[in-house]
Amino acid sequence: MIVGAQMRRTLIVPAAGLGSRLRTARPKALVPVNGRPMLDHLIERHRPFVERLIVIVHPSFAAEIAAWLDRHAAVLPSHIVEQPQPTGMLDAILLARSALDAAERVWITWCDQVGVLPGTAARLADADAVDVPPALVLPTVITQHPYIHFTRDAARRIVSVLQRREGDAMPEAGEGDMGLFSLSRHAYERDLREYASVASTGAATGERNFLPFIAWLASRADVATIPCTDPMEAVGINTPEELAAVEAWLRGRAATSPS
Repeated sequence: MIVGAQMRRTLIVPAAGLGSRLRTARPKALVPVNGRPMLDHLIERHRPFVERLIVIVHPSFAAEIAAWLDRHAAVLPSHIVEQPQPTGMLDAILLARSALDAAERVWITWCDQVGVLPGTAARLADADAVDVPPALVLPTVITQHPYIHFTRDAARRIVSVLQRREGDAMPEAGEGDMGLFSLSRHAYERDLREYASVASTGAATGERNFLPFIAWLASRADVATIPCTDPMEAVGINTPEELAAVEAWLRGRAATSPS
């Protein structure tokens, strides 16, 4: 059942990375986390809120991902879109447009963001199902030594996005995203395309990133943020150390949750 005022939502998962930092021969999206592929965790978390899944993959492992998704089609219908060149998350997200169907909201999450908790996803669904929903809603987290930091003006509007991976000077503590976003159909189809027409590549990575779009959109439309449930939700799995940390945290939560 789709919750949140029966809102029609599609989830886009950019998953074209090879997972080289995880030192695995598998596609990153199929790397096990506590014995279950990352995609399995994502489907379990988001299926109460979305009715369709679009996964962006590299052609070299498209067949493997498609076969896995076919086995789960009864749980959540899905579609595969290929990204031949790793030009960045912005381009990956835009590739899903051809397969979007009739979604009213477009959710986006990274394939390694498996720690998102039910309460956070539910608050996101509530926030985008109001009578006049924001163009973009995203959960944020306050952390020490942030990887991403949103700077805000006096009115609390996001005005810029600092990225450690691009060499930006970062504060000791900052507010960042947690790899989960809800866009209106208009913001995805029109605003994101307009931004992409002027977006530059990152100074360090040479990629076209999605995150600077948040500040660009906030200067033109309503961008809302909601709190996460736990800072560990924001940990993406890019290294064996991060994999071990997220696995241990998830096991700990499972052991202490009410039966």
